[in-house]
Amino acid sequence: MGVDSPSSSPVTITVSTSGGGGGHGIGLTSPIRRHSLSNNPNSPLSGRGLRASSGGKASSSNTTARYLSFSKDSTEEFVAYTVHIPPTPDNRIIAGSQNSPLDRSKSRGIPSAGFIKDTIFTGGHNSVTRAHVRKSSEEVELPNVKTKSNLVCEIEGCDEKALDRNSKMQCECGFRICRDCFFDCVENGAGRCPGCKEPYRGDVIDDEIQDEPRSQPRIRVGKNYSLVQSFKNPNHDFDHAQWLFETKGTYGYGNAVWPRDGYVSGMGTERHQNPPDFTDRRNKPLTRKVGISAAIISPYRLLMALRLAALACFLTWRVSHPNHEAMWLWIMSVVCEFWFALSWLLDQLPKLCPVKRVTDLSVLKQRFESSDPNLNNPKALSDLPGIDVFVSTADPDKEPPLVTANTILSILAVDYPMEKVACYLSDDGGSLVTFEALAEAASFSKSWVPFCRKHNIEPRNPDAYFSQKSDPLKNKVKIDFVRDRRRVKREYDEFKVRINALPESIRRRSDAYNAQAELRARKKQLELGDNLSEAVKVPKATWMSDGSHWPGTWTSAEEGHSKGDHEGIIQMMLMPPNSEPVFGTEADEDNLIDTAEVDIRLPMLVYVSREKRRGFEHNKKAGAMNALVRASAIMSNGPFILNLDCDHYIYNSLALREGMCFMLDRGGDRICYVQFPQRFEGIDPNDRYANHNTVFFDVSMRAFDGLQGPMYVGTGCIFRRIALYGFSPPRATEHHGWFGTKKIKTLLRRKSKAPKNQDDVETLLPILGDENADDEAAKALLSKQFGNSASLIDSIAIAEFGGRLLHELRGKGCLGRPAGSLAVLREPLDAAALAEAVSVVTCFYEDKTEWGKRVGWIYGSVTEDVVTGYRMHNRGWRSVYCITKRDAFRGTAPINLTDRLIQVLRWATGSVEIFFSRNNALFASPRMKFLQRVAYFNVGMYPFTSVFLLVYCLLPALSLFSGKFIVQSLNVTFLVFLLAITLTLCMLALLEIKWSGITLHDWWRNEQFWLIGGTSAHPSAVVQGLLKVIAGIDISFTLTSKSAAPDDEDDEFAELYEFRWTVLMVPPITIILINMIAIAVAVSRTLYSPFPEWSKLLGGVFFSIWVLSHLYPFAKGLMGRKGKIPTIVYLWSGLICIVLSLIALYLYPPSGEQRSFQFEFP
Repeated sequence: MGVDSPSSSPVTITVSTSGGGGGHGIGLTSPIRRHSLSNNPNSPLSGRGLRASSGGKASSSNTTARYLSFSKDSTEEFVAYTVHIPPTPDNRIIAGSQNSPLDRSKSRGIPSAGFIKDTIFTGGHNSVTRAHVRKSSEEVELPNVKTKSNLVCEIEGCDEKALDRNSKMQCECGFRICRDCFFDCVENGAGRCPGCKEPYRGDVIDDEIQDEPRSQPRIRVGKNYSLVQSFKNPNHDFDHAQWLFETKGTYGYGNAVWPRDGYVSGMGTERHQNPPDFTDRRNKPLTRKVGISAAIISPYRLLMALRLAALACFLTWRVSHPNHEAMWLWIMSVVCEFWFALSWLLDQLPKLCPVKRVTDLSVLKQRFESSDPNLNNPKALSDLPGIDVFVSTADPDKEPPLVTANTILSILAVDYPMEKVACYLSDDGGSLVTFEALAEAASFSKSWVPFCRKHNIEPRNPDAYFSQKSDPLKNKVKIDFVRDRRRVKREYDEFKVRINALPESIRRRSDAYNAQAELRARKKQLELGDNLSEAVKVPKATWMSDGSHWPGTWTSAEEGHSKGDHEGIIQMMLMPPNSEPVFGTEADEDNLIDTAEVDIRLPMLVYVSREKRRGFEHNKKAGAMNALVRASAIMSNGPFILNLDCDHYIYNSLALREGMCFMLDRGGDRICYVQFPQRFEGIDPNDRYANHNTVFFDVSMRAFDGLQGPMYVGTGCIFRRIALYGFSPPRATEHHGWFGTKKIKTLLRRKSKAPKNQDDVETLLPILGDENADDEAAKALLSKQFGNSASLIDSIAIAEFGGRLLHELRGKGCLGRPAGSLAVLREPLDAAALAEAVSVVTCFYEDKTEWGKRVGWIYGSVTEDVVTGYRMHNRGWRSVYCITKRDAFRGTAPINLTDRLIQVLRWATGSVEIFFSRNNALFASPRMKFLQRVAYFNVGMYPFTSVFLLVYCLLPALSLFSGKFIVQSLNVTFLVFLLAITLTLCMLALLEIKWSGITLHDWWRNEQFWLIGGTSAHPSAVVQGLLKVIAGIDISFTLTSKSAAPDDEDDEFAELYEFRWTVLMVPPITIILINMIAIAVAVSRTLYSPFPEWSKLLGGVFFSIWVLSHLYPFAKGLMGRKGKIPTIVYLWSGLICIVLSLIALYLYPPSGEQRSFQFEFP
């Protein structure tokens, strides 16, 4: 099949069937480039300033309303208005809207939805874009929806009884039509049948018109004049009084009579009331900032000041009172204490202004999802902006496909307008297992999603829902819930079995096809008469279920089909839904549950695997996310983007609405992203290794929210698309002077001359409707930054418009959008759009562009998430931290000690890279607040604390071995300072627990793992970071394994007790053994000494016990389930302890005399 288009199109598609035999390729060229998500050329979303299509005419779609554009020039801004005039009896348009959507798509030359859905689009470097048809489908498979009866008129919007098939007015094609619609077609449709488009017979028209009285317009009894009916009969007179009476006067907000809610004609005389007060609705905020109680925050700040003063006095006293008996011990301790004081100050300063935020979802629904048609939204469609959801995975072995599939199902069932959601799965491994798992998830979603909507299921991850131990019948009132749940549970169990069997089934299928290919090669060799002793070279391919080669990664890793060398792949799993609800049918053999009153639409679902080739830098997760940004801009172009890891699913179906409350509220146009806290499942009840990380997510991140916003942590974050594109906010505040006390507010709608050192701050944002939008220089600059895809560049202005605030909520000097401007139909996808999407995920597309440098996710660090968020804050954007009453997202975390240490090592290495790069907060722009700079600076500096922490953990042991202490004697002054510092720290911790909501257990586990990570992973991160900076040695990390849901409760925490050796364990093991040996040596020496010094012994033992208590979870993890320490731990630890003990005995022999080192031979 082909699509007609000019031959000058730069995109070529080769369509081939996927049968076993060789198919015949047909050349295709790209149709007209798509500019907008709206199928209305007069919609505000397809406004001015967009690049015209190269080659081909623009296809015009039929509309049901008119748009009038006006403009007003002022000294402050250029304002563009688009007025939408809904259809009324005086404004009725006859067009091809009576045709079905499929007819309209065919009339424009767009391939059927079945072709797009059942076709894999591939392409890449030095290869043409190909469309592999998996199965032929001329007809679109429509969902199980309620269709019209054979006795009802087929005209869209008409429910009158159709004419008898034997009637003269019935067309030979069999198109069912009622009498009134027949006369409408005769008078206004050129006498042609709406079905076959052939003219009616002339004798029939003449006979029927003579018999029909035409003295007055026909008014159908018992049927109101709807918007659809107003499309008909535009030329004859109309009874406005009758129309107003039947519609209860709902022309618009300017009616003289405003009907009461629930008023029925003929019941009483009090038929009107005053119009509602819209001012109150507009002024209602979507969010509120709730400050911490003064009874808590004021003492908290006072204690911070007191502890800072105590630290200053203590350090001053320590410097002025050296220990002359052990100067080396005194110097090391003082240097470490100074560093710890600085580290505590940097960590504590950003916590001065913690805040809490709450949302009001009822106001969001009232403002953007009115159920009643109005002047701005005649069809009562959702006015919420679109959201593209990104899910990333890379290895099906370490990230089980079942976990990924459950995440996808939770996204498809989210409580957000279905037509506004598009889900993209990035498979960076190009695995057929992941591809077929996604196809299975798309199939199962047709049962799971309606079940969730019908019974309000939470959570909407099927594995999490069916695994929860709470009563599933709680708050369920529908009598068919038990039956529906039983059926869906059985279907999900079968779904799990199919997913788990995918690797084996793919292997068997591929072996069978490869064996057949080898037999055919042998047969061909025999026919050609070649030497049969020579081995036949047949590639061991991976085969899809339809008998064609998988274009991605093969198990045999052949050339062009390995993890780092394969084509780009895009497959539409679920097509974009209609804008209006589609209701299902009652339960039958094909439908598990009764969905007669349930909207069965599903969001758009796309599989994407970017191209990878040898010799190209692919930039790991950041590169994969940037590929999704470009592909989604062409396919759906949601103004907002939510990114999730494959193991983080939507736990609260309202999470997207919660995040959009911040983006769409007053001042939301300055917010670049909304970060949600990470919550984890499958962690042991004691949280041995602080996997919940609640101190960071509930204390630090909430404190950052009171500054310029929390940092981006890699998942569970809703982005503004144009902020990811590297554009500046509409307005920003610059902070100058000491500590940023001098503030200068600036408007950034126009490009200003920035200093050379701030070239990363400003970027001209293409404004939809801007008078300078056609500036060739601006377009050339965008092409240099974003690449040579005209569709991608054209989509930027559309995304900017979709993310604007409503006119009444916009800030001073900023552009807004009219209410109802996003309540438009989505433009259907075509082959050219998918071909263009494949071209932007190729490995060479980012060459000579700004992707990864200032556009999209930033490259150059293993913690690309922190750097990306830092760049946005550096341009003046703000971010928001959203803690919902019910957790928004939940995921998994490594509970094994080795995996946890490797995870912390990766984070710390990224921080060291940040410290030695231009992303260091010391070089931040004036648009970043002072305390926000301190927070980001601490992110890059905290791994270096591990060097001093290692030394300080060994000081107690060295003190016990030498019999000396860090001070001359334990006098009262030292003890008072120590007591004051300790008490203020404990009181600060208690107040943090109070205002953050964490527990004392969480705080203590965080303290313990701070020392465990600081003596194991962080020192290694410092070494690796220095090697990369100095010697250019790049460090690669393995992907963190994601555990699937356990089948047996006894093995739920099996990984917790599994021991896996890593060199990171050597430092903490050494510290534990040395301190234990030092305590034993010091106690025995003091007991047998003629002059025991108990004060020095107590001081050294106290600090040694402090170190050991922090390392207790680490020691417990070494013992495993049965309390047995592996042999390798004894070998390494014993060797290190013997060496260090011999050195200590040599330096401090029992006689107290230090001897010179001499070699003596026997």
